[in-house]
Amino acid sequence: MKIWWLLLFSSVWIISNQNVQSAKILGVFPTSSKSHYIVGSALMKALANKGHEVTVISPFPQQKPLKNYRDVTTTQVWKAVEPIVANLLDIAKKGVIESIKNTYDFGHRITNSTLTDPAVIDLLASNETFDLIVLEIFMNDAMIGFCHHFNAPCIGVSTFGASKWTTDLVGTPSPPSYVPNAFLGFSDRMSFKERLLNTLMSATEIVVDTFVDRPAQIEMYQKAFPGQKPPFAELKKKAISLVLLNNHFSLSYPRPYVTGMVEVGGMHVNRVPKPLPDNIQSFLDTATDGVIYFSMGSNIKSKDLPLEKRDAFLKVFSKLKQKVMWKWEDDNLPGKPDNVFVQSWWPQDDILAHPNVKLFITHGGLLSTTESLYHGVPVIGIPVFGDQHLNMAKAERGGYGLSVAYAEISEAKLSNAINTILNDPQFKANALAISQRYRDQPLKPIELAVFWAEYVIRHKGAPHIRSAAMDLSLVQYHNLDVLGLLIGLPIFILHLLVKLVCRKKSPKPSNKKDERKKRN
Repeated sequence: MKIWWLLLFSSVWIISNQNVQSAKILGVFPTSSKSHYIVGSALMKALANKGHEVTVISPFPQQKPLKNYRDVTTTQVWKAVEPIVANLLDIAKKGVIESIKNTYDFGHRITNSTLTDPAVIDLLASNETFDLIVLEIFMNDAMIGFCHHFNAPCIGVSTFGASKWTTDLVGTPSPPSYVPNAFLGFSDRMSFKERLLNTLMSATEIVVDTFVDRPAQIEMYQKAFPGQKPPFAELKKKAISLVLLNNHFSLSYPRPYVTGMVEVGGMHVNRVPKPLPDNIQSFLDTATDGVIYFSMGSNIKSKDLPLEKRDAFLKVFSKLKQKVMWKWEDDNLPGKPDNVFVQSWWPQDDILAHPNVKLFITHGGLLSTTESLYHGVPVIGIPVFGDQHLNMAKAERGGYGLSVAYAEISEAKLSNAINTILNDPQFKANALAISQRYRDQPLKPIELAVFWAEYVIRHKGAPHIRSAAMDLSLVQYHNLDVLGLLIGLPIFILHLLVKLVCRKKSPKPSNKKDERKKRN
């Protein structure tokens, strides 16, 4: 009987202890790019598996719902971003300024359509409470209003890695002398010209943020969160406790971070590959000469490629002894060679894990390059917009990939790039070396991300890790007042000394009238 009571007491204690540790967490992952959702949902599912009650705002409802994972599905975002997504390939032909303009426009459309979505309006009108907000950061500063509305600590998640719209939230420095801008393809060791351009790009971002992005975000913030609320600038400075970055120094360049910015790059990658569908598994297993995997990501659709560029791919693929898996978003691909297998969506991470995959042709998105490096697969990149140019510049410098400009796609250039990588084992060796460095971590990235999310909950927003930089003005942050004193004071003293010396050396003016009086 005593043993029975002991077991009962232990069970009750365990259950009650779990309830104390369980938290209500709201995840906001509004982007219409499925790759962004994959990162966010990996974290939210991991939190749900730890026993937390999770609610997620996104355009992607779960396919296999978890018991304690509730979807708040947004539907307006698709129509909102369609004008931009439909023209991404045209944007690729234009310059970096056009890329920046469309990136901000993309973010504004996602933000506005999400905040005005009926499902989100209903959630805001409810009496629900949350212990933590997990917010994807992507040109959507107005959504920081969720933090104040639900009176909960917030952490940000960046699928892009560090950028101005994330570093500004926690005070992380980004010296343009060695931290390359996300829109440029520079390394951390820049020439004078590159440092000049990098600095000008950073200045351009400040101007765009001040005069374009901030007014738009303030307007959306005011409309979406009625009633009493702090000024937008004040909330933005104080709301975000921590930012989780989809990046890792082994995949990028070393750079400074404050305590409130943590690298968890690749937290979505399956450490143990999931079983593949039989038709895909069979296709991969029987590819004795290897497989080339081709996907332009979740936003760019291969079916929208101009006919001449599509034909260039088809001609090159038809001459290969390797098999090709192509993400093609239509039921039919005219002229498809026998060695090409097309589908509208692939389990990319698990495919890249297969030993027969020899090459990944990609748009160069950070998720894709991270997955390829984790599995040690070299890449050919066709960057279109955003950080894709930077990611592919890293691939070329790291010796694990080559870039082909979208505007220059041709049969000759594609064939040359593919054959170069397939016939030079150094590309594979470099990818495997980076894979080994990336895997050498004390914790899995997803475990680290969960730890920090729970850390912020346990410590009520963790105000002790907040950088003092967030409370400094521009003049104070850059020590312009101190520099002004250190430079100005010596100049002022020197000026006085010169003036004094000049006075002593100049002859005194003679007074002729006084001299005449003395003679008389």
